[in-house]
Amino acid sequence: MATTSKNTNESSSIVEEESTTVSQADLDAKIAELAYFKAESRGFEVGHELDDWLEAEQGLLL
Repeated sequence: MATTSKNTNESSSIVEEESTTVSQADLDAKIAELAYFKAESRGFEVGHELDDWLEAEQGLLL
């Protein structure tokens, strides 16, 4: 029985890993959306685009 339980746990881990895989395009879209909301909260003040992107990226990846 211990072997069956171990195999079940291993398959669960594999399924969890596969379900958390995100494409680069999806990740970029989420970062862009967060960066947009950061810019919007500042009134779209020019010159902070890179800062908005980097802050959004850092927030998502942490």
